[in-house]
Amino acid sequence: MNLDYIKPNAWSIIEEGFFPERVKASESLFSIGNGAMGQRANFEEHYSGPTFQGSYIAGVYYPDKTRVGWWKNGYPEYFAKVLNAPNWIGIDVLVNKEQLDLSKCKHVGGFRRELNMKEGWLLRSFTATLQNGIELEVDTKRFLSLDADELGAIEFNITPLNTDAEITYRPYLDSGITNEDTNWEDKFWDTLQVSHESNQAFIEAKTMKTDFHTCTFMESQVSIDGNRRDVEPTIDASDNKIIFSYNSNVKQNETYTIHKYGGYTVDRYHDKQELVNVAKTVLNTATKTGFSALLETQKNAWAKIWDMADITIEGDIKAQQGIRFNIFHLNQTYLGTDARLNIGPKGFTGEKYGGSTYWDTEAYCIPFYMATKDQSVARSLLTYRYKHLDKAIENAEKLGFTNGAALYPMVTMNGEESHNEWEITFEEIHRNGAIAFAIFNYHRYTGDFSYIPEMGLEVLIGIARFWHQRANFSTHKNKYVILGVTGPNEYENNVNNNWYTNYIAQWCIRYTIECIDRVASKYDSDYTRIMNKVKLSKAEIKEWQEVADNMYFPFSEEYNVYLQQDGFLDKELITVADLDKSQRPINQKWSWDRILRSPYIKQADTLQGMYFFEDKFSNDELERHFDFYEPFTVHESSLSPCVHSIQAAKLDRMQQAYTFYLRTSRLDLDDYNHEVHEGLHITSMAGTWMSIVEGFGGMRIKDNTLSFEPKIPEQWSAYSFKINFRNQILKIRVDSDKTHFELDGNHDLNILVNGKSIGITANGSVTV
Repeated sequence: MNLDYIKPNAWSIIEEGFFPERVKASESLFSIGNGAMGQRANFEEHYSGPTFQGSYIAGVYYPDKTRVGWWKNGYPEYFAKVLNAPNWIGIDVLVNKEQLDLSKCKHVGGFRRELNMKEGWLLRSFTATLQNGIELEVDTKRFLSLDADELGAIEFNITPLNTDAEITYRPYLDSGITNEDTNWEDKFWDTLQVSHESNQAFIEAKTMKTDFHTCTFMESQVSIDGNRRDVEPTIDASDNKIIFSYNSNVKQNETYTIHKYGGYTVDRYHDKQELVNVAKTVLNTATKTGFSALLETQKNAWAKIWDMADITIEGDIKAQQGIRFNIFHLNQTYLGTDARLNIGPKGFTGEKYGGSTYWDTEAYCIPFYMATKDQSVARSLLTYRYKHLDKAIENAEKLGFTNGAALYPMVTMNGEESHNEWEITFEEIHRNGAIAFAIFNYHRYTGDFSYIPEMGLEVLIGIARFWHQRANFSTHKNKYVILGVTGPNEYENNVNNNWYTNYIAQWCIRYTIECIDRVASKYDSDYTRIMNKVKLSKAEIKEWQEVADNMYFPFSEEYNVYLQQDGFLDKELITVADLDKSQRPINQKWSWDRILRSPYIKQADTLQGMYFFEDKFSNDELERHFDFYEPFTVHESSLSPCVHSIQAAKLDRMQQAYTFYLRTSRLDLDDYNHEVHEGLHITSMAGTWMSIVEGFGGMRIKDNTLSFEPKIPEQWSAYSFKINFRNQILKIRVDSDKTHFELDGNHDLNILVNGKSIGITANGSVTV
């Protein structure tokens, strides 16, 4: 199937033509969200063709019992599932009693779908000829309000083109829904009450096991050619569904419109007894305001986001569309308004990965949110991990660790590990390092050390204790080794001495000791409180230091590179260039056994470490490792191209950097991995932003100073972006021959540009 159907456009995602085989992919690409809820771009009207129905509420989940063939000690009992929530968007349409269903129409013409990223709305239009011969023109528009994040709004217009017709709108709420992704076909929702009052309807439901209480609600208004009609609906209610029917006789070329307002109130924010009353208030405000005024508010809210977060690219429309698509979905998924929430790898676009928190947040997303919001948003993401520290200690205890050692989960909703592939759950322990690195990265970028004495030091101590216990002394090597791990490259499992894991373990221990010393000298009361709580002795710290100072790193004298793991050179080293293209992607064509024995790398592994800690390695070292490992990398993880793009730019390989950038920015739009129907790759979208800002812009923090080494792909005439650096806004514009810096702030700022110190006065600008 050719999925290259998205029209190049700077501000919109546009699809033209109705192709049933594209429907599920488009449902992902055109998804909408507002941080509190989201939905795939399912049709409002009934559709009997293949579809993946999905509406989701942030933070509402279900612990689906683990399904494994053979239980192992330490396995998590549950896999946290993001739940397909009760459906409020549905509007069945009858025309002379025949149902509108694009899968069964005689003809569908002029089909067009647009996701307007600048203003935050989804539009669909088409003409259709029903089996009864009636021709219709249909236009729909919907959005999820950023301003009132419990509310969504739909406008649905039908115009009969060749005759008068009796048209019935049947807006409904339905809690009898199932998940696409489930282990045991459990019932996830318990419907408590279905009720209605005037034009408003409500379904109160709660999740099984987790007991989240929700109210799904709707209210509708109908009009003909803009003239409101007070049509009394007929009502059909069952145990888990309620349908309102609005019936009107519509003349040829008249437009019959329904405005439907709906959404969710949740007991995460309100008393569970008040959910219906809160929903009534939301609906009364919405209907009083009206669709057009709500849409204007939506446009203004998105304008504020874009003012800070936008990246402009001149001369390359596909590159421009790609970066805005990524920035748009990141903001649809997480806005930093609730420290209990985090960023799921699929956001609100699908159910894969359980919708849970991964190490992606710390490794890829925090830099985006630090620079495009204010530092409180990134601090919220770090606070989320602090609040899960007790669970991380429990997770480690289940695997036999003691003394407050903490192992953060690979996958979680509430801090408890809920991933159940042994080679990931037990072995992909480098995730601990990403948490510690995010604390370091936050302090490095914001200059705010206060998080560490307040919360972060306890996290770091738990992580350092884990690494101390996880390493063991090899008398053969006379070094500390870390055995039986999976690094970022998940195409190697149960390997010994993964270089990245060993390196980040050593770094974590040293960084923790450094932070302990700083807190001891400058935050006396915090130091006393923490030491009393964790009962850390100088003798224990000395043991950590011994592990860090004597960590083993596999190295090849022949290739003059660190080895990804002890046995990497035992593999048959055939590069990706020599791999038959018919075998790609290997994760869909090969057995797992064959993948594990191959040299192929899913994503940056050794190079991931050199990205995090590049100031510890020379350019020559980076170049050697890049040239050795990239030819074996198949980039079948969404997290891979962005790291390689940043490093290729650092090495002045701009064509390669550009190719990787295009791949990361259009990963979903061009469906590189043939899986977009399952949902989008939200967390890797932050890596796309880094590809431009850190890759082409060369932004770093060096010696507590903001630094840039700007470069520009030959395909672009210019690009620009903004960052919030320590509560001052800096706008950077890069042209082929110069870079312009503009400071919006009250303090002078010194920056480095290509290693040279440049001063920018408050509210001033400078061109280099």
